[in-house]
Amino acid sequence: MRCVAREEHLTVRGLRHRLLRWGPADRAPIVLLHGFMDSSETWQFVVDELPSDWSFVAFDWRGFGGTDRAAEGYWFPDYFADLEALLERLVPHTGARLVGHSMGGNIATLYAGIRPERIEWLVNLEGIGLPCTQPGQAPGRYAQWLDALARGPRAGRYVSVERFAETLRAKHPRWTPERARFIAQAWTRPRADGDGVELAADPRHRLPNPVLYRHEEAEACWRAVRAPVLLLMGEQSAFRPHFEERGGEGGWKRHLGDLRFAWVAGAGHMMHIDQPAAVAAHIERFAKEPPDDQGRTHR
Repeated sequence: MRCVAREEHLTVRGLRHRLLRWGPADRAPIVLLHGFMDSSETWQFVVDELPSDWSFVAFDWRGFGGTDRAAEGYWFPDYFADLEALLERLVPHTGARLVGHSMGGNIATLYAGIRPERIEWLVNLEGIGLPCTQPGQAPGRYAQWLDALARGPRAGRYVSVERFAETLRAKHPRWTPERARFIAQAWTRPRADGDGVELAADPRHRLPNPVLYRHEEAEACWRAVRAPVLLLMGEQSAFRPHFEERGGEGGWKRHLGDLRFAWVAGAGHMMHIDQPAAVAAHIERFAKEPPDDQGRTHR
């Protein structure tokens, strides 16, 4: 690791959030937003490939990594409120520069339309929304949710960090043994009974969402975004069919007025781990682009 992370904690909206910082102290760091079942540590590989004089901060979303779990459960709009509260503490007096992967990219892009004046620029790593749903799916989805509540959430358990790392490498053969172990360590914590490790993420995150995803509402938020956006997709991502079914790059350009787009070669959905150097190169070029006709600069 070229740049060592510094751990901090901030309490916002009643939950103690864990933060990681890299680079020099700065009043306007680039904010890194992790994806579902991930944590802040995995941004390490991209940070190591970006300029050492840049400042970064990442935080674990509620119920992930080292951030407190929410006793009342998890509802998607809470992520917008958490992001807003944290930006007020981390980037209080200027437009925020965000890099989000998957769930983090979804949250960031929606928030950029909800609070368009708050965002300077945004890099979205496959935060492309969920498959469309239809009202007729509601009865079955509610039943699925009730059944899952009755069974109760189950934490993912592993004999050891090393065994979990082997499982990760089997699923992600691009990852080196060292990288897989780093991630396995980041994603787990020792079990209270001392019998191996368990996933650090709250298992309630895996409960089915009783609320159907309404793509039209997401599109309305995307159309309100004013900041420049760079959208990155992994060439070998399992999400590529969904992306292309929704119109691909052209579909997104219909919603976002200032969009750049690029494929990341040799990468699946976890592109920030698969190909961190390529992802970092795209981010650096985008951040250094000259001002547009409205005078906005990306840096």
